[in-house]
Amino acid sequence: MDVEQQAPRRRGRPPRQRENLIETRELLLRAGLEVLTEKGFSATGIEEVLGRVGVPKGSFYHYFSSKEAFGLDLIERYGVFFARKLDRHLGNSSLAPLDRLRSFVADATDGMVRYEFRRGCLIGNLGQEMGALPESFRDRLKETFEDWQVRLAACLREAQKAGEIAPDADTEQLAAVFWIGWEGAVLRAKLERSAKPLKVFAGFFFAGLAAG
Repeated sequence: MDVEQQAPRRRGRPPRQRENLIETRELLLRAGLEVLTEKGFSATGIEEVLGRVGVPKGSFYHYFSSKEAFGLDLIERYGVFFARKLDRHLGNSSLAPLDRLRSFVADATDGMVRYEFRRGCLIGNLGQEMGALPESFRDRLKETFEDWQVRLAACLREAQKAGEIAPDADTEQLAAVFWIGWEGAVLRAKLERSAKPLKVFAGFFFAGLAAG
């Protein structure tokens, strides 16, 4: 009996079933970012994320191997999203370097006001929960903070060249100080439901640069 040749796989768009899987997974990640920036990881149940997307209970593990894997994907997704935001502001060559940072601060502040201070920073939220989180999160969170510091340090070096800050200033350390202080200000702003902590920290940071 002749063996029939298998029809070649069609190229182009993936099968509809695969498209649905990708689309649903993407919706779950977006919903996860919304919930976790408001409530944190430990206080978020998978059922709540599924409910926002309309995915049946029990289907979660069809898209993610575990809640831990879901969390790691969220960290990566948020890190990429936030890095793009930073690049948009800190890489804006139409502004002086320190004005680029001020632009980021203003945009981030407006974002917290828009969501009535319900949402904070996912990376900062998870960092505060670290004692109750899977150990695999620790290195991923540190890497994300370090990536943001590298991007800011590059902008501060441009500020040095432009004479906006002292030529002997340690830009890497200044970048670390900014993110340590900024994350604390975001937490306080969320607690108080006020932009005042963000403005206080930013004012103190920029005043310190000018004094230096």
